[in-house]
Amino acid sequence: MKIQKIILMSVMALFVLVTFFTCSTNGKEETQKRIPVGKCTPPPQGEGWVNLFSAENQSKWENVTSGNKKSGFEFMPDNVFHIFGSESGGYIAYMGEEITDFELHIEFKLTPKANSGVFFRSDLKDPVQKGFEIQVLETYGQSPNKQGCGALYDVATPMFNMCLPPGEWNSYDITCKGSHLVVVMNGWKVIDVDFSLMTMPIGKFDTPLAQLPHRGYFQLQDHGGEVWYRNAYYKNLAGN
Repeated sequence: MKIQKIILMSVMALFVLVTFFTCSTNGKEETQKRIPVGKCTPPPQGEGWVNLFSAENQSKWENVTSGNKKSGFEFMPDNVFHIFGSESGGYIAYMGEEITDFELHIEFKLTPKANSGVFFRSDLKDPVQKGFEIQVLETYGQSPNKQGCGALYDVATPMFNMCLPPGEWNSYDITCKGSHLVVVMNGWKVIDVDFSLMTMPIGKFDTPLAQLPHRGYFQLQDHGGEVWYRNAYYKNLAGN
């Protein structure tokens, strides 16, 4: 009788564990499915917007890392900007003007594990330490982190990872005015920060972000893997 009781209790305990594990697993799977899914937003229209990839502006893009100013990238039909993804990497800058306060809409498409970045207010000789980067990285399905797609690289983690699967177009709508930065990815706000509060070095930066200049260049990074950009529209907010 005692042995039967022990066996019965063991079976009941096993049933409870299996039920708990099954419920926990199902709950986890359901929770993982409950993530926001955005979509590429359309390019802006109206007065004041400049198409950085237009036929007249294509000649203003230069590889500022390589001795060959036109290496590592090309313009394709429909004004699509193609980065080859060379092993040497580098930075391709828009040399039309220095940027201060702005709005920028830009769309990008990634190959698996491709790595790039949208740099702004950046120094041509040292964009890593003297400029800001919104990360462009194929991180579809991963948890948000400060080095993932949509991050203010190595400083601020996006509220959501809105990266779409490889081969699909994503969009950034970036607004930077004074020390205030807002990043919207695929229609969802993912970054909202104030540089003036960052009075100590953070992440990769040796200089507090509050001390970085409010003027510099737009640059696109070649950091491995093919990347395509399109619909880069910029509006100058200086003086507004």
